[in-house]
Amino acid sequence: MDDTYTGRVTVGGNPQTRTLPDLEITKVAVGPMDNNAYLLRCRSTGDTLLIDAANEVETLRRLVDERAGGRLDQIVTTHRHGDHWQALADLLAGTGATTAAGRADAPELPVAVDRALDHGDQVTVGNCTLDVIGLVGHTPGSVALLFTDPAGHPHLFTGDSLFPGGVGKTQSSADFTSLLDHVEERVFGRLPDDTWVYPGHGADTTLGSERAQLGEWRSRGW
Repeated sequence: MDDTYTGRVTVGGNPQTRTLPDLEITKVAVGPMDNNAYLLRCRSTGDTLLIDAANEVETLRRLVDERAGGRLDQIVTTHRHGDHWQALADLLAGTGATTAAGRADAPELPVAVDRALDHGDQVTVGNCTLDVIGLVGHTPGSVALLFTDPAGHPHLFTGDSLFPGGVGKTQSSADFTSLLDHVEERVFGRLPDDTWVYPGHGADTTLGSERAQLGEWRSRGW
C-alpha cells in the first residue's frame, strides 16, 4: 500500500488516491456541502465503481477520465439525501453506468435504480468484492460498503452513517437507537480496529480511533 494517502481532501483541491494490491481508491471532495465521492477501480480488470455522485459532474467526469480512462461501470448511492446525488443523472447520461442503492432509499433517487441493495448483499468491482452493510437510521435505506483487502486491513465506506466523532444525524430517538445499534453490531462488533473508515463528508478515521467513544455517543443521544 502507498503511504501518501491521508484522507483529507478539499473542494476545488486535488483528489487523493490509495493504491491497494487489488483495488485503487480515489477520494475527491465536491459541492457546497463538502461531500466526498470515491472512485474504486479493480487493478486487474479496470472495472470501476463510484460511491456517491454527489455534485460537480465535471469534476467527477475528469476523475473518471484521469483514473479510469473514461470507464465508469457502476454508481452506488449510499442514501437518499440530495447532497449525495446531485450529479447522478448527468453522470449516468455520459457513461451508461448501472446504478444501485439501498432498497428503502432507491425510490427517492432522481433516476431509476438498476439494483436495490439489502444488508448482506455483495457488489463486485472486477475481481474485488464489497459487502453491503445496512445501517438504518440516518435514512431507512442507508448502506455502507466493505472491502476486505486480502493483503491488508478492511476498508469501509459509510456514507453519512458513521463519521469521526459520531454517527450521522437522525430525526428521532428511535432512529438514533436504530443507527447506533446497527453501527455497534454490524460494524464495531464485526470489524477490527485497523478498519479504515471513508465517510460521506470530511476526513477519514479508523474504527480503533472511534471505538472507545461508543458509550459516550449512546449516552449523549447523537
